[in-house]
Formats: sequence, structure tokens, C-alpha cells
Amino acid sequence: MFRILVALIVCFSSLSSYVAKDYSHLIGMQGFSDSLLEMHFKLYAGYVKNANFLLGELKAMKDVNSYEFGAFKRRLGWEFDGMRLHELYFDNLGGKSPIDKKSPFYQALIAQFGSFDTWKKDFIATGMIRGIGWSLLYLDLESGALINVWINEHDTGHLVRGQPILIMDVFEHAYMPQYGLDKMKYIDAFFNNINWDVVSSRFEVKR
Repeated sequence: MFRILVALIVCFSSLSSYVAKDYSHLIGMQGFSDSLLEMHFKLYAGYVKNANFLLGELKAMKDVNSYEFGAFKRRLGWEFDGMRLHELYFDNLGGKSPIDKKSPFYQALIAQFGSFDTWKKDFIATGMIRGIGWSLLYLDLESGALINVWINEHDTGHLVRGQPILIMDVFEHAYMPQYGLDKMKYIDAFFNNINWDVVSSRFEVKR
């Protein structure tokens, strides 16, 4: 037991800063202009930078009762979740094959929503909600339920014990530079580029 604790302490103390992942392989993706993606990658890198900054400042902060400590703690969720949500979003893009109708994930969608189209309609309607945010398909790890959820900002609306399965960014920066106010056209492009293998693996690993 002592050796395990020592190993954990060494592991955590040696953690380096988060590094922005390279998503340049998505350049050239149909329906997403290169300029839109490059802008989005830079925005994502900003979240990584700010998450590292806040974690570093909090680690070095001596006065845990200070205003700065509370303000940085509150801000951390925004920057960290912004980093992670963008990674999940970019990771579930770049696909060229349709969803495998024999996969456990597809079968679960059918069982819970009645049909793939019914689930898709609900997911799209979630993404079309007015405002900035995210449309997420969550797997409730307690019940096994699949739930489409609207995430307001980055850090508000997450489901406790919910595993993100499919993530769609519907902040204005994700589509307006290319599609203007036509969010639906962007969503069509998003669905045409979903990497269903990645999405299915998230479901199957966490069940």
C-alpha cells in the first residue's frame, strides 16, 4: 500500500503542463474551411494555455483565503472544460464512414430512442437552441441511459457521472465565420464528418 501511495505521489508531482494537441489532419475536411479550422485550433490552444496558467498560479498561491484564489478557482472550470470539450469535439470529427448499424452504440440508440433518426432529430434540436454552448450526447454511467444535453458556456450543465459520447460545438466561432447565421448548414456539415468509430469506442469502453 505504501509503495502505491509513493508511486502516486511521484506521478502527480511530475505531471507537466497540458500541451495543445495537433489537429492539422482535419484541414481539408469537407464543409469546414481551412481558415475556420485554423482559427478554431488557435482558440483551443488558448484554453490550454489559460488552464496551465491558472493551475500554476493556484499551486503557487499562498493565501487560500484571498480574492484572487477564489476568482482563479472559479475561472478554472471555464478554461479547463473549454480545453477538454474542444479536444473531444475535434477527436470525433474527420470520419468518412457511416455509423456501424451492428455496433452496440447504434443498437443502444435504437433501443432508447426508437430509431436513429429520432435520436438525431433530438440532438440537432438541442444544438439549435438559441445561445452559445454545446450539444452533447451523454452516457449516464449509473443507469446506462443516453441523454442529449445542452451545455451552456463550458462549465455549466454537465451531468454528474455522465460520460461524453458525441460533442458538437455550437458557439458562434464554430460556424459563423463560414456559415453566418445558418447554424443548420453547419450542423449538416458536422454530421457529414463525424468519426463514428471514435464515438462508438467512447460508448463501448465506458459501459
